[in-house]
Amino acid sequence: MKRKIIRIDEEKCNGCGLCAAACHEGAIGMVNGKAKLLREDYCDGLGDCLPACEAGAITFEEREAAAYDHAAVQAAQRAKQSAGGREASAPLPCGCPGTQARAIRREQASDHGQTPARGNGYAESELSQWPVQIRLVPVRAPYFDGANLLVAADCTAYAYGNFHARFIRNRVTLIGCPKLDTADYADKLEAILRENDIRSVTVVRMEVPCCGGIEQAAKNAIRASGKFLPWQVVTVSTDGRILEE
Repeated sequence: MKRKIIRIDEEKCNGCGLCAAACHEGAIGMVNGKAKLLREDYCDGLGDCLPACEAGAITFEEREAAAYDHAAVQAAQRAKQSAGGREASAPLPCGCPGTQARAIRREQASDHGQTPARGNGYAESELSQWPVQIRLVPVRAPYFDGANLLVAADCTAYAYGNFHARFIRNRVTLIGCPKLDTADYADKLEAILRENDIRSVTVVRMEVPCCGGIEQAAKNAIRASGKFLPWQVVTVSTDGRILEE
């Protein structure tokens, strides 16, 4: 059948392995230091690998290819898990820890034996998963199931002092900057919403106009996912105040 599928330019590929890590279906693998499309029937055509490829080696093309086989993908994933295959937290070919997806479990007391406090005291992080960058996060992960999703412009955490307690707590966090990132977040966010049981979406943006891109991407993703989700947008001023919610 003729369909949209990825194409990998070996000349541009730098062998970092980020695309293989981003491909939840396992269609991409590393062969002799280069990324390869190993199974056409494992490629769903959503392109999670595209934003992960900083070398620009991956594009879409429309050609004759085997149909996407979701059942085969699920079977392969189950077989890999039962065989004790590489977990998401295992080292990647590039050795980059930024793409090692994992949930973070926290105890009530901090690792330093200190109690969360305000001012100059120790404050416990509320982050519940890694990675957080929209371009790096996988489309499907266990921590997405039943999650309240936070989609935040990366500057908001620096501008608003109580960001962890107010926004990150009890949410799965995704951050990005629509001005600096070239990828359109809408497609990635849509895939996350469609493939997981997300309960709600909170968007936190800065008051600057360019931050409207992350708000619009989230709105487009919710609409395209076909799901009716409770959502809200919170705007933070450049001096750290909540302007609108």
